[in-house]
Amino acid sequence: MKYEAIIGLEVHAQVKTNTKMFCGCKNEYGGAPNTHVCPVCLGLPGALPAPNVEAIRQTILTGLMLDCQIAAVCKFDRKNYFYPDQAKNYQITQYDLPLCVGGAVTLDKYAYPKEVQKEAYADSGKKIRLNRIHLEEDVAKSTHFDTESGIDFNRCGTPLMEIVSEADLRTPEEAFAYLTTLKRILNYGKVSDADMEKGQLRCDVNVSVRPVGQEKFGTKCELKNLNTISGVRRALAYEIQRQIEAVSQGGVITQETRRWDDAAGQTYVMRSKENAHDYRYFPDPDLLPVRTDQGLQTAAAAGLPELPRQKKARFVAALGLSEYQAEVLAADQALGDYFEAAAGEARLAPAIANYLINDFLATEPDTANIKIPAAHFSQLAALVADGKINSKQAKEVLAEILAGSGAAPADIVQKHGLAQVTDLGALAAFCDEAMAANPKSVADYQSGKLGAINALKGFVMKKTKGQANPALVDEVLKKKLGS
Repeated sequence: MKYEAIIGLEVHAQVKTNTKMFCGCKNEYGGAPNTHVCPVCLGLPGALPAPNVEAIRQTILTGLMLDCQIAAVCKFDRKNYFYPDQAKNYQITQYDLPLCVGGAVTLDKYAYPKEVQKEAYADSGKKIRLNRIHLEEDVAKSTHFDTESGIDFNRCGTPLMEIVSEADLRTPEEAFAYLTTLKRILNYGKVSDADMEKGQLRCDVNVSVRPVGQEKFGTKCELKNLNTISGVRRALAYEIQRQIEAVSQGGVITQETRRWDDAAGQTYVMRSKENAHDYRYFPDPDLLPVRTDQGLQTAAAAGLPELPRQKKARFVAALGLSEYQAEVLAADQALGDYFEAAAGEARLAPAIANYLINDFLATEPDTANIKIPAAHFSQLAALVADGKINSKQAKEVLAEILAGSGAAPADIVQKHGLAQVTDLGALAAFCDEAMAANPKSVADYQSGKLGAINALKGFVMKKTKGQANPALVDEVLKKKLGS
């Protein structure tokens, strides 16, 4: 019997604000432990929370980028549980009236893992529906040592969006593409840095299996401790196979929460899976409902950016880039902006894109902090397009640019004497010399063997050390050979 996986993702993304969700403590990564704290985020008796309006605006902006419906009124609730990372013994979150409902993430064609991209093209453009986006406070960070554990409350109270998908994903590769696409969108909106290494983007996975053709879902397991996009893919591949082997042998899947150990490549049982009623949700009595239709939605809409898919389409239509070039450049917002600064003329854009993708990125630079002036790439492309240097000479110039010389392309050309020979009189003399030295090639060409001209062109290029303009050499030779 063949089985298929049913996958839904719960993505937690920290919102990029100056202060925490319900207090005035600094929202900053990397501070000394327990230095950005106050009575509110420490849960001290009598402390009263006040919502961060900027976090609400940015969550609405995220909903607009993902085509969600924005609630005119939302409220905050208490999710009750006991754990050291939440000193109040409850988390302020949203239960039945979240900020954003519905929406979708459309999978980008090149967001799949590179080794399966060609296989995945058939699924490109697939829409993964969203159930909701709600806003809550993050919990403290636990660090476990050999014999004891430490709690850092700097993270506790950080604004956190939970983006919940429907169970529309079917493979680990689709989950990879979903997270990659979502991360790009969050970066474009500047609502989150979404750096998984810093815990700014975290993911819980719900996965079950069922026989192909069956409508009813199987019993799901939740996977925790997933801190990289590749790790999500690996964890799903293991868990799907584990569940298929269990049910195909007559076993039963238990609803439970499992921990992913990336080093061991296995999942392990943590606890039985909780249900909503276990948390005893109720409206937070310290926080009034929030109206978003009185200015907040308008303010969020004013910040809507051009999204990756829109930028990609514009690069193809207006600048003549290939789909692949446009996808690579649009996937990295900083690199895409840098490319646009360089591509002042549409005629130069494909060449500049080629330099950036095939040469510049090969040096693995920090694309958010590029030292080379963008104008150097446009100047280099113009030198080639205007016939002042050829493609081989352009590679030499580009190598010096990438090495960080700081010199402009024209200055590098002059310094190394790389300019093409374009003087027709000089080229005619070289062509005469080539014909005198290669009478057989001349005779062969004039008898109809047109490929014989290549030997003559090669002679001229060798004589000029590759600096003759190939197109002009071809033109002069043909004229002298009588064709």
